[in-house]
Amino acid sequence: MYIEAVPNRDSPPAILLRESYREAGKVKKRTLLNLSDWPHERIAGFKVLLKGGTVVPKDQDAITIIRSLPHGHVDAALGTARKIGLDRLLGPDGNRCRDLILALVVSRILDPGSKLATARALSPDTATSSLGEQLGLGVVDEDELYSALDWLAVRQPAVEAALAKRHFTGGTLVLYDVSSSYLEGRCCPLAQFGYSRDGKRGKLQIVYGLLCAPDGCPVAIEVFAGSTADPATLTSQVTKLKECFALDHVVLVGDRGMITQARISEDIKAAGLDWITALRAPAIKALLDGGALQMSLFDDRDMAGITSPEFPGERLIVCRNRALAAERARKREDLLAATERDLARIAAAVTRKRHPLRGKAEIGLEIGAVLDKHKMAKHFALDITDTSFGFARKTDEITGEAALDGLYVVRTSLPAAALDDTATVRSYKSLSLVERAFRCIKTVDLQIRPVYHWLADRVRAHVFVCMLAYYLEWHLRQRLAPMLYDDTDRDAAEAQRSSVVAKAERSPAAVTKQTTGRTDDGLPVHSFRTLLDDLATLTRNTLVTAIAPEQPFTLTARPTPIQQKARDLLGLSRTQ
Repeated sequence: MYIEAVPNRDSPPAILLRESYREAGKVKKRTLLNLSDWPHERIAGFKVLLKGGTVVPKDQDAITIIRSLPHGHVDAALGTARKIGLDRLLGPDGNRCRDLILALVVSRILDPGSKLATARALSPDTATSSLGEQLGLGVVDEDELYSALDWLAVRQPAVEAALAKRHFTGGTLVLYDVSSSYLEGRCCPLAQFGYSRDGKRGKLQIVYGLLCAPDGCPVAIEVFAGSTADPATLTSQVTKLKECFALDHVVLVGDRGMITQARISEDIKAAGLDWITALRAPAIKALLDGGALQMSLFDDRDMAGITSPEFPGERLIVCRNRALAAERARKREDLLAATERDLARIAAAVTRKRHPLRGKAEIGLEIGAVLDKHKMAKHFALDITDTSFGFARKTDEITGEAALDGLYVVRTSLPAAALDDTATVRSYKSLSLVERAFRCIKTVDLQIRPVYHWLADRVRAHVFVCMLAYYLEWHLRQRLAPMLYDDTDRDAAEAQRSSVVAKAERSPAAVTKQTTGRTDDGLPVHSFRTLLDDLATLTRNTLVTAIAPEQPFTLTARPTPIQQKARDLLGLSRTQ
């Protein structure tokens, strides 16, 4: 049977249902039904049926979406992890522990949470994204995740060595810095009291040191007891660089509180490493008082190389940031003036006629509160008795401190032929990249806190998962930078600065992107987090049809222009 349209002169064609048959060896046809009064869509459906097709009902139940899961951000993060070989670094295919750790790493970027919350988000019945499905995990419970952390703790040295081979060359700069995070509970042996960078006084904490490549890409992390001083973490890092990573020539870059003279003498020199660090304020003052550092050096420049017998065989690069000096002078004067106002109020209370403030202890308590608030005690001379109080500025000390405003001295063992003054200062300033890594790991993106683990190895593995998550985020940011507020033209940005000592500037392209809120191709600019949120709206949908309800199938939503641009930058396939 078939449908035929028969022309009908000035009238609409006749739509006829016909069949062919043979009679006496000849092919003939006959009309079975006149369909001319049928709607066009019904005729079209009938044609499909006659050709062996299937027609679904014309109602809202023809196709039913039985589940939609956020998918685009999963595809971006997991696809990038596979493109950079992170899955292969962690372990071989078919290893469930490897896949669980990969899920923890990606989850830490997409939606950081506890191991229990992550297990639920990965399991099919309670999934909050397509991540578990994409990794083929099936049902996941938190005990499996704890076992995977134990597996990762054993694998960490091998993974870090592979990362070092990838990102550290034979003679390379290595950035190192230390941070800390508080722990919940008291059972972990690493949890101890120490200097808190979280501002959480009275809470147990851990300390961890991060090694990064010159571009800020994280390579290795180590966890220490919470009471460990920054310089004490350096010994194991030197051993790791020379023995575990087998690097030929290393230049270790660390801040002035990290690379001390003791660590240089006992660890760094002994291992044959070079270093770049900076001097602390007392050492700078000694150079100034001893005449090795003359302020006249900065009459027409902001950077100068000097030497000193106190630092034999080393180069000292003295820098003076005039804008920073002016800002520190302004801030100091504001604090001094505020302290004087509050101290004058106390002095007035001591001398008033009615209910004067009396007693050396009582007066001291009031003064202590003021000095603790403004942190200016070292700049005031105080005279306190039971019935009087006087104060005055220590002008000599204030003048001495002001002489150091905006000054810092970079110290290195490298000869100028290996790294000139400008490059040396730039290398020291690149420690800000490690500080950015800590900000991402601790707060804005990956949320390493709170830490509830009791076992030391699980705490170490948890911190390593966070570092791996930042490793993946670092690569995502590099690829997605044209869509983010990040500056993609570093050379133009550097050209905006009068010197390496001056404040960093954004390139004209980055300023335009920030002020207009649009990328070069007219798309809205995103932060990293809001772009992930946008990608998450690209859903992976499970559907069934009314004629085959027992055969569900999946269909991914069509990407928006923003989502497709992100996928193109990440090198993801246009087809699902």
